Amino acid sequence: MKRDFAVIGLGRFGGSICRELSMEGMEVLAIDNDEDKVNEYKNIASHAVIADSTDEVSLKELGIKNIDHVIVAIGDNIQASILTTVILTDLGIKKITVKAQNDYHEKILNKIGADHVVHPERDMGKRIAHNIISNNILDYLELSDDHSIVEVKAGNKMVGKTLIDLDIRANYGCNVVAIKQGKEINVSPSAEDVLKEEDVLIVIGADKDISRFEKHLVIDD
Repeated sequence: MKRDFAVIGLGRFGGSICRELSMEGMEVLAIDNDEDKVNEYKNIASHAVIADSTDEVSLKELGIKNIDHVIVAIGDNIQASILTTVILTDLGIKKITVKAQNDYHEKILNKIGADHVVHPERDMGKRIAHNIISNNILDYLELSDDHSIVEVKAGNKMVGKTLIDLDIRANYGCNVVAIKQGKEINVSPSAEDVLKEEDVLIVIGADKDISRFEKHLVIDD
């Protein structure tokens, strides 16, 4: 299952999201008006192009209307960020995530149609990338360069099955360290526990193993 993304603005924040989505096997269209930045991502993203995102004609020519999810990661130019978001909203993009510079910027973005507003000073690009791949991925925290802990909602492929049925450790090399059920948290889940629709699993493992686990069990087709 591949999903199409576009990242507009290839600074530190946009670049990290572009890199992480690409590593997760997603199709990514990288857009910036700086040729050097675009060249940097030509071998990382599926496509990297120089374009002015405040030009509606340019975005249409790039086929932006066919993209599932657009991330507006424009740096300090709040006006360009707002104009780009307005254009994307008018074009009917399914989901728009926008980087905000401050609370006032966030208020404007929410009013003009942004689905999700993020503050890079408070959120890591890696965490956000995993979150936007699937609504079932609730949180993602790096423990080291190679290991992370992820909080995921039980996907359709997991509901009604026990931990022993799924055998996550053997199949994906990850460990389920706890299961949240409503306000209660079970820190020693039994292999016989049946997963319910709103259950949240806290899983620890190597990044490559977590990625396989997410793709096969967490992300609903």
